[in-house]
Amino acid sequence: MRAIDIIMKKRGTNVRDGNGKKVLAGSTTLTKEEIKFLVDSYVKGEIPDYQMSSFLMAVYFNGMTFEETGALTDSMLHSGDVIELHGERGIPSLDKEIFVDKHSTGGVGDKISLPLAPIVAACGVKDPMMSGRALGHTGGTLDKLESIEGYNVNLTVEEFKAGIVENGFAMMGQTPKIVPADKKMYALRDVTATVESVPLITGSILSKKVAEGADALVFDVKYGTGAFMKTKIDAEELATFLVKTAKAMGKKAAALITDMNTPLGRTVGNFLEIEETVECLQGKGPADVMELTYQLGAQMILLAGKAKTKEEALEMEKKAVESGKALEIFLANVKTQGGNPEKLMSQIGKRRSQFRTEIRAKQDGFITLDAFKTGLAGVYLGVGRNKSDDKVCADAGIIMHKKTGDSVKKGDLILEVFGKDGECLEPAVKKLEEEAISYSDKEPEKSELIFKVIE
Repeated sequence: MRAIDIIMKKRGTNVRDGNGKKVLAGSTTLTKEEIKFLVDSYVKGEIPDYQMSSFLMAVYFNGMTFEETGALTDSMLHSGDVIELHGERGIPSLDKEIFVDKHSTGGVGDKISLPLAPIVAACGVKDPMMSGRALGHTGGTLDKLESIEGYNVNLTVEEFKAGIVENGFAMMGQTPKIVPADKKMYALRDVTATVESVPLITGSILSKKVAEGADALVFDVKYGTGAFMKTKIDAEELATFLVKTAKAMGKKAAALITDMNTPLGRTVGNFLEIEETVECLQGKGPADVMELTYQLGAQMILLAGKAKTKEEALEMEKKAVESGKALEIFLANVKTQGGNPEKLMSQIGKRRSQFRTEIRAKQDGFITLDAFKTGLAGVYLGVGRNKSDDKVCADAGIIMHKKTGDSVKKGDLILEVFGKDGECLEPAVKKLEEEAISYSDKEPEKSELIFKVIE
């Protein structure tokens, strides 16, 4: 095989339509063997960046079928190590279990994975969770976990498996040997304007999730200002691609399409979101976080075969929280992965950056808090990153005393703002006051948190 032939096949050729105008046509479906050859050769360095860039652009314009996307995902998956949870190299005591994980496409204040994992674990679900870091305006689960003093996300595969056995879930980051094709291809997509391709996004997400050993997956696909997919239509397209491609790979899957026009919960930050996680596990979390956690958890419980109906699954989750079992499992995980549960609990409500300011209402009215602009302010504060090697501040963040739809009087406290240093507060406050917060005389129309479920 030759890379150029595969590129031409996916690119198609220029032909003239009935009006004599040149149009691109003739793109052909690639075989599994062609896709595997391209990915394997690229990872080995036998195909240069410029040819892979051409291929990615051809996919961007012409798309891929579910079968092609499944083949691409499988090739990326097997470009490196794959964690085996079944069979001789798996976890013998859990060989008959269905391992289920959840993936979010990213957002602001999106700490759902943190309360979700111990809640479903308390319901008998085994969750191998491989997470990512903050980049741009979106937060990262690993950064939030590392704000717990001593918490280790750099687990070996054996430590990862042992954590699942002991607590029902474990949380780790992607190792350099897992899905190296995705790392190389994403770097190219980032600089060749091919990031926004549903098949390529699908391959990137699924390859990493399947590499962690999951048998079933639940996707939280977000839309809105703070999401990668800005519209419901785009989010539904991605959600459908994820579910159908997962099915083509022999995995069970479901997806929720959810709103990310305004931040989730009452906090944006790293340790602040750990605090909110504890509140959720005590049954005192914000309504939107609790609702989304329970709904995603119900899908995980159903896919794991631990309940027959969604109503039964939801009841199981609520009992896990009310009984204290979910919080107990979360704290056990903290201890297993190197943290000190007692110290963590003693810091709740007390651990704050010394660099603090407030934002108060400039007028009477109803407020709207934009997720994207709030997330960008978080980057100034030290919550997120502009580049992958930027450092984050564990104690930086925002506490939201008012949210979208709330009425305020002039002078009311809207936000508490905490920075990595004193200098970052001014640009962050400017971003929040001038761009993130808006006022209106009429109450803004409320949108449903969960737009659609694809099962």
